[in-house]
Amino acid sequence: MDTSLPDSNHKPFVVLYRWRVRPGFEDQFVQGWRGVSRAYKRDRGALGARLHQGTDGLWYSYAVWPSAQKREEAFSAGSPDPAASALVKEATVECLPEIILDLVVDLLGSENDT
Repeated sequence: MDTSLPDSNHKPFVVLYRWRVRPGFEDQFVQGWRGVSRAYKRDRGALGARLHQGTDGLWYSYAVWPSAQKREEAFSAGSPDPAASALVKEATVECLPEIILDLVVDLLGSENDT
């Protein structure tokens, strides 16, 4: 399937998250992030997420949802894994404002890169 130019009616909803993680709590942060992200995918309809550590010291994650409405519904129900959320909260010094990303070209996992 060619996803390089997605149909405007079927574009996923993508959100970028950013954190400053407390020094020494990096493994805990990753463990908590993994638990929360897996639970959103398993139980609340998220399509998946990736976590990155930036050379600027920030941690970045982007999550993909079928729609903004599906994400809003998932978040309004509270954390799908409260214990994992507590790990993230304890490990986080600062949670920066999230950024909504508008998908223009998608070559991740695409077999056709035109």
